[in-house]
Amino acid sequence: MNISVRYILIIGLLALATSTYAQTVYAGESTIDKAKVSGLYLTLQGDGKQIEKDWEAQLQKYGKLSSSRGTYRVPNADIPAISSEPINLVSTVKSSRTSATIFAAFDLGSGNFVTTGGTGYSAAEALLKGFADGTLYGQEVKTAEVSFDDAQKNHQKMVRKGEQLQRAIEQNAKEKEKLLKRIDDNAKELEQLNKDIETNKTDQATALTELESRKKNVEAVKAKKSN
Repeated sequence: MNISVRYILIIGLLALATSTYAQTVYAGESTIDKAKVSGLYLTLQGDGKQIEKDWEAQLQKYGKLSSSRGTYRVPNADIPAISSEPINLVSTVKSSRTSATIFAAFDLGSGNFVTTGGTGYSAAEALLKGFADGTLYGQEVKTAEVSFDDAQKNHQKMVRKGEQLQRAIEQNAKEKEKLLKRIDDNAKELEQLNKDIETNKTDQATALTELESRKKNVEAVKAKKSN
């Protein structure tokens, strides 16, 4: 049942998010290793560090990746949608806690970079937009799953609390039963004590009679000696 709820939540989230995934990709320039290169920019709102990790994983799909201080390189990137020949791909990422800006330059050869209206631009733009959709969807799913897990944990906590309360009620009933038995035993003990008091009164009277009889006997014996 929990898995079903999780899937329903994620599917609902996807339906809600599809209208917000459209991302703007724009052409621009950036200075990398003191050289200006043309490329495409993409800025995304979300967990910037996670977006950077996702982009690094995306770049690894195109070939051997090297990175240094936020600059990523794939010297012989295999991206058939952009070019049938290997591409020299270089990218930078500036990320923060709430966003990330990606710059990607696609060198088709001899410094011939993909630019607006040129060869491969539409494919490069689609590549970045596709990545944006994927990484944002992944973050939405992660957020939804965390929210679901929190709700599930809270539910389990409430269930455990209910079980504790039920045990407390059962324990209370047992204590009540013990107390009622003690009250009953106490009443019986009181009844017996009252009987014992009455018996003791009779015994005291009998003992007093015996005492007086013995006293008279002592006096009679002493009187004989005097005579």
